Amino acid sequence: MKVALFAGGTGGTKLAHGFAMLGNQVELSVIANVGDDVAVHGLLVCPDIDALLYTLGGLIDAERGWGVVDDTHTAHAMFARYGEPTWFTVGDADLATHIHRTWRMAEGASLTDATAAMASALGVGARILPATDERHRTMVSTDDGELAFQEYFVRLRQQPEVRGVRFASAAGSRARATPAVLAAIATSQLVVIGPSNPIVSIGPILALDGVRTALESATGVRLAVSPIIAGQALKGPADRMLASMGHEVSAAGVARLYAGLVDRFVIDEADAALAPQIAALGMEPVVLPTVMRDDSARAGLAEALLAGIA
Repeated sequence: MKVALFAGGTGGTKLAHGFAMLGNQVELSVIANVGDDVAVHGLLVCPDIDALLYTLGGLIDAERGWGVVDDTHTAHAMFARYGEPTWFTVGDADLATHIHRTWRMAEGASLTDATAAMASALGVGARILPATDERHRTMVSTDDGELAFQEYFVRLRQQPEVRGVRFASAAGSRARATPAVLAAIATSQLVVIGPSNPIVSIGPILALDGVRTALESATGVRLAVSPIIAGQALKGPADRMLASMGHEVSAAGVARLYAGLVDRFVIDEADAALAPQIAALGMEPVVLPTVMRDDSARAGLAEALLAGIA
């Protein structure tokens, strides 16, 4: 079955891993958020793409949820000696990823082509599709002023209250989704919005020119999985961000953000009582165990999503 998964952050990456573990049951295309991308030491760093590469390639530092397991930090220490900012930690193996990507793109490869080559080298079977090949950076408006996403997320540890979000593209134009992304949405039998932060992980993808139209006209089953369970995010600032931007902090609150874009909305068993509210939005509520504590739970959720449309 062809599956297109919108993914960003930990939740989307875990669900991508779940689908990947189903082997030849699934032809998986993961549409990856690039709003988090940042230049570090003159290199292009793509945190959400890299988390997918490392997770699906069996290299992820599972305890941290990012970076390469057992990585060393000799280069990072040397950067510190040279007086470079060190608030964004890059391990040595991770540094090789960023150097390789930046070099390939300097030679003329698109981000999509560079990512495909890197995925192949790491033995990743799924297609990892950057949502766009154009510049498309998430900027957050906070009580401390406007900040690039990584400044907010890493340097300031998500402390400022977020009041708004915008997406900065090259020359002020609106970035467009790649043809590969639009084709994946159009041809997949199942299109899934993963359990990722709806504002800064999924929001940047939906803001791209062409994506909402593609979703609205998709012929496959469209569903979203709530990242909020019992009023809380399992990881990250999604719950606080929803509250500070005036949204209801619940699975139903997230469902309202996706109204008109999906046919079904998946909520955890802890939120089963919210099913009537979700149905009132024109979506079919689906109640499943959605907490992906281990590999078995990841594969189990992916399998349940497939079973629901078989």
